[in-house]
Amino acid sequence: MCGRFELHSAFEIIAQIFGLAGGVSTVPASYNIAPGQHIAIIVNEGGKNRLATCRWGLVPTWAKDLKEGYKMINARAETVAEKPSFRQAFSRHRCLVVADGFYEWKNEGGKKKPVYVHLKSGKPFGMAGLYSLWTSPDGEQVCTSTIITTDANESLKPIHDRMPVITPQDKYDLWLDPDVHEKEKLLLVLKPYPDKELELYEVSTRVNSPKNDSAENIERLRN
Repeated sequence: MCGRFELHSAFEIIAQIFGLAGGVSTVPASYNIAPGQHIAIIVNEGGKNRLATCRWGLVPTWAKDLKEGYKMINARAETVAEKPSFRQAFSRHRCLVVADGFYEWKNEGGKKKPVYVHLKSGKPFGMAGLYSLWTSPDGEQVCTSTIITTDANESLKPIHDRMPVITPQDKYDLWLDPDVHEKEKLLLVLKPYPDKELELYEVSTRVNSPKNDSAENIERLRN
């Protein structure tokens, strides 16, 4: 699964990588993003990519409460096209969740130790996601989102059996295109990311609490 990630890159860098042509001009940056918080997503509207903010944890349109989102922070690649909670969004409301890295916890001697995972290039990336526009009983419209996960690659398997789908940059346009509905074509995007392009290392247990939000969270732990 993906239960915690971070984003610290400047808006200008994100705009260049994702070819932004509109949307909000500020990024909800944090070194410790947790479910229920606001995240930065890329959507395609009118043939142009724009940046939007969304609440992490997808809430289906029929849900009565935002709390439903805490059950849907992730969607499995194997079932995302068929599961009722995600099926419509998979067909029509796909997005990229912007991140610089994510955290996983490995079990060693009965203790869980946090590990930070990022691209060796140091660039931000887009995790395959879905979004939904949920309307509250009071008529307020809220954007909610989920991150799609797939089998872990060889580097991550010793830590966790799942990983977020890091979308290759050459697949951004396909994934975001709202006119593409072919399930088979879209599912090909949802693959484990190549080991050789990722770096992972242990970090401080500071990240265990979402209250700790600083660059110290992604510093390599020195023994």
